[in-house]
Amino acid sequence: MAIDYGTKRIGIAVTDPLQIIANGLDTVETKNIFEFLADYFENEPVPVVEIVIGEPRHKDGNPTFLTPIVHKFGAKIEKKYPDKKITFVDESFTSSDAKAIILQSGAKRKKRRDKGLVDKISAVLILQQYLESKR
Repeated sequence: MAIDYGTKRIGIAVTDPLQIIANGLDTVETKNIFEFLADYFENEPVPVVEIVIGEPRHKDGNPTFLTPIVHKFGAKIEKKYPDKKITFVDESFTSSDAKAIILQSGAKRKKRRDKGLVDKISAVLILQQYLESKR
């Protein structure tokens, strides 16, 4: 599972059981994320063993103002779900790449302005990059 953390919304992606390809799962309001995760972990037949969280960085690699918030979020998940491995990965450019993908898809203007879709695709990109880095 991958998470693209935002102060308002969180994009979530998951992979197939063989960990070949990432798929967008949902976009959840940040305040509801732990309810969503509890429900998902309880009802998903294939257990989630690792959660990849996008770590915001500036172009030069330094942390952004959001980085410590994301780390606290990861620590909270780790405390609540000690059986899940938490991995932070650089999420640089995923939002701009997601916007470009939506534009290239030929989506209508309303769809292109859907920030939730951007968050979900960003999570897919984070997870896909992580999966490819493990190969």
